[in-house]
Amino acid sequence: MNINKKTVLTCLIMICLGASSVIAYAEKAANSSAPGINETIVHIEKALVDINKSDFFAANLDLKAARSSSEKITGDETVVKQASSSVIQGQLRSKEGDIKKASDELNKALILYKSLLTQ
Repeated sequence: MNINKKTVLTCLIMICLGASSVIAYAEKAANSSAPGINETIVHIEKALVDINKSDFFAANLDLKAARSSSEKITGDETVVKQASSSVIQGQLRSKEGDIKKASDELNKALILYKSLLTQ
């Protein structure tokens, strides 16, 4: 009888541990910010194309969308802040009509966001 109790107890413990590891894995996948990073990168790349065409209105719309989607991004806080700052600076330079400086800032932001994907 004692062996049966130990066997049942051991089986229950294994089931509980197995269930909790599946839940932890699902939570990790749900909290991933990769879709937000990819969306932000797409908007920044569209804005770069628009800036190079001197279509600053369309670039401004893309940069607003990039800033909105970047709010969902988690990861290294300093990198996220630097990337967001570069997007804001790029947006300001775009509004001023400075193609070179806007492109430089947005390229910095792209590099930073892409670095978050590899972490």
